[in-house]
Amino acid sequence: MKNSVVVKGNKYGIVLSIKEDALIEDIKIEIADKIKEASKFFKNASSAISFEGKRLSDDEKQQIIEIISENSDLNIVCIVDDERKEEFKNAIETKPEISTEAMIANVTGGQFYRGTLRSGQVLESESSVVILGDVNPGAKILSGGNVVVLGSLKGTVYAGLSGDEAAFVVALDMWPSQIRIGDIIARSGDKPKKHSKPETKIAYVEDGNIYIESFSKEVRKDIKL
Repeated sequence: MKNSVVVKGNKYGIVLSIKEDALIEDIKIEIADKIKEASKFFKNASSAISFEGKRLSDDEKQQIIEIISENSDLNIVCIVDDERKEEFKNAIETKPEISTEAMIANVTGGQFYRGTLRSGQVLESESSVVILGDVNPGAKILSGGNVVVLGSLKGTVYAGLSGDEAAFVVALDMWPSQIRIGDIIARSGDKPKKHSKPETKIAYVEDGNIYIESFSKEVRKDIKL
């Protein structure tokens, strides 16, 4: 079935509008074609993704993300659950109070914070957390799950606090003063050079060590968002 998928972009991220009666195999083929056509506009952009219309399983959503990764350089850093889309939009559009209290909304089983975390501020979450803003030196994130920072990460971040070494940390600009995943702790390397271009990176545990590397297509295939 042709024209079963409409790919839209807005300030909240990428939106895939899918016809209710479309078959999943047809959907995947059409998305691959349309993403290829639009790949020059995405370049190395990072974005959230949401789905409209046809209800998809988590596995089907993951398959679609993999198709996007294979056919473009677009980095999908988080999925916005359709049921929480309005909260996500409201959080982005609402000007936050700069205080030690977080403005949080549930997003895909985790929590969402909009604003800059400044020195001395601590954001705690028993689940995964998505932050739309920077994490400055001296600020701290404590998360029981994964951490996604849609901004610059220069503070301290603890992911998988319950000892979950399968947790990961993603940031559009990754320079944490200290990072811990599960029970493994690491410190950041050299400071970024002046005028260096921010690069989306992921931190994860492998063989008892924390590795920080570019959020490439190959890495995305191994990560369940």
